[in-house]
Amino acid sequence: MGKNLIVTEKPSVAKDYAKILGAKAQGKDFFESERYLITWAYGHLLTLKLPEDLKPEWKTWQMETLPMIPKEIGIKPLPKTHRQLKVIGNLAKRKDVDGAIIATDAGREGEAVGRYIFEWLRFAKPLERLWISSQTEKAVKAGFAQLKPAKNYENLYQSAVARGKADWLVGLNVTRALTVKYEDSLSAGRVQTPTLNLVAKAQEKMEKFIPTTYYSVALVYGNAKGRLQSKNPQRFKERQEAEDFVAALQGKIGQVTKVEQKTKSQNAPLPYDLTELQQVANSLYQYSAKKTLNLVQSLYETHKIVSYPRTDSKYLPQDLASTMKERLQALASYDERAKKYLAQGAQVKQKAVFNDKKVTDHYALIPTEERPRSEKLSTDESRIYHLILERFLGLFAEAYQTAKTTAEVQIGSETFVFTQEEVLAAGWKNDATVAKNPLDWQEIKSLKGDFAITKELTSAPRLLSEGTLLAQMEKYNLGTPATRAEIIEKLLKSELMERRGNGLAVTPKGKQLLSLVNPSLASPELTAKWEQSLEAIAQGKEDPKKFLKEIEDATRKLVAEIKESKETYKDFSLTTKICPECGSQLKERNTRDGKIYLCSNSECNYRRRKEPKVSNHRCPQCHKKMEIIDGKNGAFFKCKFCGITEKIPDKQERKKKLSKQEERRLLKKYSQEEELESPLAAALKAAMKEQ
Repeated sequence: MGKNLIVTEKPSVAKDYAKILGAKAQGKDFFESERYLITWAYGHLLTLKLPEDLKPEWKTWQMETLPMIPKEIGIKPLPKTHRQLKVIGNLAKRKDVDGAIIATDAGREGEAVGRYIFEWLRFAKPLERLWISSQTEKAVKAGFAQLKPAKNYENLYQSAVARGKADWLVGLNVTRALTVKYEDSLSAGRVQTPTLNLVAKAQEKMEKFIPTTYYSVALVYGNAKGRLQSKNPQRFKERQEAEDFVAALQGKIGQVTKVEQKTKSQNAPLPYDLTELQQVANSLYQYSAKKTLNLVQSLYETHKIVSYPRTDSKYLPQDLASTMKERLQALASYDERAKKYLAQGAQVKQKAVFNDKKVTDHYALIPTEERPRSEKLSTDESRIYHLILERFLGLFAEAYQTAKTTAEVQIGSETFVFTQEEVLAAGWKNDATVAKNPLDWQEIKSLKGDFAITKELTSAPRLLSEGTLLAQMEKYNLGTPATRAEIIEKLLKSELMERRGNGLAVTPKGKQLLSLVNPSLASPELTAKWEQSLEAIAQGKEDPKKFLKEIEDATRKLVAEIKESKETYKDFSLTTKICPECGSQLKERNTRDGKIYLCSNSECNYRRRKEPKVSNHRCPQCHKKMEIIDGKNGAFFKCKFCGITEKIPDKQERKKKLSKQEERRLLKKYSQEEELESPLAAALKAAMKEQ
């Protein structure tokens, strides 16, 4: 019996599968058992070829060569991946290998990772697909028992290829056209540009907003306040107007003309999909979308206590109903409510969560059957896990029930509306509060209250936060749950967008970019249409060739408009500082290592830090961290407090210097030698001291 080659997306996953399937390590490159060979990728090992790989004339950025529209793009290895590709290739060529299993992440990107590898290897043997939403031992074993032919996911693969080619055509062509035309690094793309536009629109609303003052009038009776019913809430622009209004009603008896009571039952919210989880985490803890994705990925991959994170569904398949008891049992030692629901028979109260039609590639984010170990979770991981857990436990809780009473009070020709809400059953809302001393409006026929005048200010629209931006991206179908975080990070790194507190704002460079590109590229509607097409391709409802033909036509149009554009561009990153090597102006750029100055002349490679880098090297006098200064004769340490300078030792000097561990070892050695001193030597020392 031959063996199957399994390729996972990461080494850690391969290690877990090897343990479950009983495979042993064979060196550093793979695991092997009687039935399986298990190895791994490192995410993407291959990518689409660059323009210079296709045509020599495309190597240089010139307007004459645009647009670049090749018949076939093809794939190539990413840098530093040749070794791992060779490992997979050698295993695939083994005579005892009968077929292979793609065990990468179960999604569009994961499909591309696995299929690119076997396409590159020209693998002709049977190819199967592992498709699981949980990394627990039970789920993995069940997944390997239910392998599907890889051809069943051909449409998903074609969707991934079409998406990659679309981003290549639009992104590379438009970016090159803008960069060459305006002589600055300007990045545009099929998804990132409309995302940037969403942030700009919200920012524009905020900047144009002019706050206005007005006065509100309320009728106060006991501890209740009734708002004035008016077509125009900003009716009173001046305080005197409000006071005159109150004076006309002062002392009059109000008649209760209408009392309505409605009972409302509210089920717990459905489990999270990735986008909503990112929104809530940003709102509560100010986590970026990228950070939340990394945390939930760790909970899935490392701790194995949540289901597959990159999901766009809030529903569960019907066949998962039988696993609810096991999931609660795993949580019994972590949360007391799990014990309570187990005692009640593990009955899911919210039956609507089970809906096969609303489950796409993956179901909602829920805990697995693996017992969580709180001591192994970081604070950030615990927070994210707690959010997922709350939604899951809410499925077993009773509904939240309230009784809302609305009473209308007539005074003269004016009407005041009182609202009162009473909690009948807290249900899943454990922290629900009960109203203090509620009024019995059924018994009140008339009343005489006081009037309260409050100064109000119209509130300005806010900048989009990462959470609200994600909601907008989801609304317009921009990107996927797996890619949205990366898109936001790319916009920030390219300095087209910046963070302002918890909000996002477009930089002057970003504003200019939006004015330079065709409005259709900046419009979320066009990209949303393209994303719908990609989803239709994944479902086998649309031809990928037709979609790519539309993308090619759009690319030609976008490039032609940039070529013909009469728009001017101002580089806001230019400073007044001059390059010491060529005399050109220096630009200011943000990097991971802080702000830097670099020469605006493309042929000059001069660059330096804007501010000195703080090292871990301590000043010998004040013991504070010293700065690294770039001088004419090289870099050196300098204390900004004492002015002391020190040479930075080279590698050889650093090797000669003893580490703290080595110092301790030597001190221990010499102290031991002193302890082993002979009695005669000790007597001689004592005699010498007495003389």
